Amino acid sequence: MEKQITLFLEFLQNDKKLSDNTLQSYKRDIMQYQAYVNLNNINYLKVDEKKIKEYLQYLQEIGKKSSTVSRSLASIRSFYQFLVRTKIISQDPTESIQSPKIEKRIPSILTSKEIELLLDQPKDVDLKGTRDKAMLEFAYATGMRVTEIISLNIEDVNLEEGYVLCKFGSKQRNIPLGSLSLKALKEYIEESRPYLIRDESVNALFVNINGKRLTRQGFWKIVKYYKEQAHITKEITPHVLRHSFATHLLQNGADLKAIQTMLGHSDISSTQVYMQFQDEGIKNVYRKAHPRA
Repeated sequence: MEKQITLFLEFLQNDKKLSDNTLQSYKRDIMQYQAYVNLNNINYLKVDEKKIKEYLQYLQEIGKKSSTVSRSLASIRSFYQFLVRTKIISQDPTESIQSPKIEKRIPSILTSKEIELLLDQPKDVDLKGTRDKAMLEFAYATGMRVTEIISLNIEDVNLEEGYVLCKFGSKQRNIPLGSLSLKALKEYIEESRPYLIRDESVNALFVNINGKRLTRQGFWKIVKYYKEQAHITKEITPHVLRHSFATHLLQNGADLKAIQTMLGHSDISSTQVYMQFQDEGIKNVYRKAHPRA
């Protein structure tokens, strides 16, 4: 099984061009499944639908969330589909298994005033403050995922045209930059970044104080620090800035399809979750104006 897992992961990396994060998720799921079949003396090549369902039941019994169980099933299904494709087995045992229903959680968002308060915290009086201001403005202006932001290189930003090219995984999209974000970014690139980097070959857009590419943990700590400085009681993560970006665009009349494109959602249903945050004002306009409201 170990050999087939290695070949499967190589296939995902080389043929499917999955990101490192997604690849690690697949690996964790498959390794956990491998540990289970080994512990229970199960031949993974001869499992049937019943055995797979027993494994999913086991995951639920040990307290895994429905979303985790669903993701594990997706990983195992991909693994068995790979085995069918490579003619190791003839039938995919997961073919008829339904994923557990996942309740869509309401995203946590900040109000416009809270965003303003948070973005006002970094002071561009030193190299770090200039970088932090540019980074927070950029995160809110683009709605990009933290992994996408820290993966950006300096050449991915077009300061003249005012947009960023997000090319994460196998997809890419252009996202416009607002005037405030563009101003803060220019200042960081011209006045802070050249002094932070110690090696000219570093092409990361956002770097830490050691001049190396900023990490997810580093980004999270910066957001947390300024949240505390702003005395905001809500829990704020980089993803909350993404949720706030989408919600505020929608509340101000942006087209849902355009928001989907900027967020990089492959399915519009993922974007529709933000509809519940529309202002009462918009709802009232609709009620008054629409003939069938």
